Amino acid sequence: MTPHASRPTPRGFFVTGTDTGVGKTLVCCALLYGFAALGKSVIGMKPVAAGAIRSADGLVNDDVALLRAASNVEAPPHLVNPYCFEPPIAPHLAAEQAGAAIDFATIANAYRQLAAVADIVIVEGIGGFCVPLNHNEDSADLAQRLGLPVILVIGLRLGCLNHALLTAQAIRAKGLQLVGWIANCIDPALAAADENVAALAERLAAPLLGKVKFAVAPDPQRIAALIALPRLG
Repeated sequence: MTPHASRPTPRGFFVTGTDTGVGKTLVCCALLYGFAALGKSVIGMKPVAAGAIRSADGLVNDDVALLRAASNVEAPPHLVNPYCFEPPIAPHLAAEQAGAAIDFATIANAYRQLAAVADIVIVEGIGGFCVPLNHNEDSADLAQRLGLPVILVIGLRLGCLNHALLTAQAIRAKGLQLVGWIANCIDPALAAADENVAALAERLAAPLLGKVKFAVAPDPQRIAALIALPRLG
């Protein structure tokens, strides 16, 4: 991976989900591979990560490692992942335990530096859209601060209709543009999965970018081919 000297105006997307564990990292990596296949320079960013192991190089989060592997532009770890905490708990609690405070100015500055060296920055949120990040702000506030168009990952399981519609409502309440959504089947036993997707398509005022079938070991490069990137404009 090599940085580029000059490039057109950067563009980014904020990827959120209906909950934790719905496949945000998988989709982010697929987006990175997909845009790279179109000749774009791309880099993934996870502003806040909770759940990491200690190594000789410091804390390592699996999601961050996957994003870095899917990127074709290199950047320092502190820009790709400004805040990383060891316990796999709510990020504001993890930060408190570490004696730290998640500062949006630090994240915004890191994003600007990444956007200066890549055509497209894929920013992965943590947990669901409204997860608290500090005493006064949550992930929705961070998305608003970055001002990026939002892609919603919907984990297809019982209750996903309510979760998806409420999340879309919250995105718009922040004045953000929901530019597309991806249906990711995380429950292979879900009844009427296709009917659930159809119900969402009728109710979400944004294009369906792709449907991902359940897989024990999903491949983001294969999934990249399933995502309709042209629908993002």
